[in-house]
Amino acid sequence: MMRLVLLCIICAGSSVQAQWVNYRTPGIPRGGDGKAALSAPAPRASSGKPDLSGVWEAEPASREELSRFLPDGFNLLGEDPPSKYFFNMLSDFKPEEAPMTRATAALFGARVAGQGKDAPFSRCLPMGIPLADLAPVPFKIIQTASVVLMLHEADGSFRQIHTDGRKLPADNPLPSWTGYSTGRWEGDTLVVDTAGFNDRGWLDAAGHPHSDAMHVTERFYRRDVGHMEVQITVDDPQSYTKPFTVKITELLMPDTDLIESVCLENETDVKHLR
Repeated sequence: MMRLVLLCIICAGSSVQAQWVNYRTPGIPRGGDGKAALSAPAPRASSGKPDLSGVWEAEPASREELSRFLPDGFNLLGEDPPSKYFFNMLSDFKPEEAPMTRATAALFGARVAGQGKDAPFSRCLPMGIPLADLAPVPFKIIQTASVVLMLHEADGSFRQIHTDGRKLPADNPLPSWTGYSTGRWEGDTLVVDTAGFNDRGWLDAAGHPHSDAMHVTERFYRRDVGHMEVQITVDDPQSYTKPFTVKITELLMPDTDLIESVCLENETDVKHLR
């Protein structure tokens, strides 16, 4: 299991937190020392709703939690420490109580035995949803009146969350890694429903699978400048015996930006995974 986790972190790529050096993100309140005031009230869009725009990354697990997966609680690979749900989205369950169907449990076991060699992101394929929310790699939100755009540094993928009132497609015309997403505001929380996935993605680095019937609901709440609470519910009756929910916090990365990341450039790893 340790080799699987280390492999998945390596393949997830590393984040670089110093793009546009010395360029301060405009509009962020600052203290007398010039540093971003991350506990200041969340900014508002012209609509009056919270503005989720910014560069974000999932809050890492505590050292105690990381020690369950990594020696000494550090990955020693150059990336930021990951969320525990990046390792295992079912980590809140005892192994014998994980709500997997028999077929899902068998597939998951095969992936663990294969030590992650078939992970999509180890072969320069997208992380998909919800893994991209959990990864120790930054992503950028650009919020407009009719769409919220998410740009992911890890694989250069993008995601559109339509907030113009449209409905999710009734069928699954073109299954994809990130699916089709619609959003609506419930008070200060952006509620996002996503469906239309293919069945090739992994929920986490451990290899929990999902089917093309998966429905993901995310609730984004920016509680202040520097922190955004995200609740993720996975409902996939073909793969899991009941829906399950995890909660994470995304941390703002001020005064930086995304960098181009091309997985296939100088790629030398896949030949060792066969």
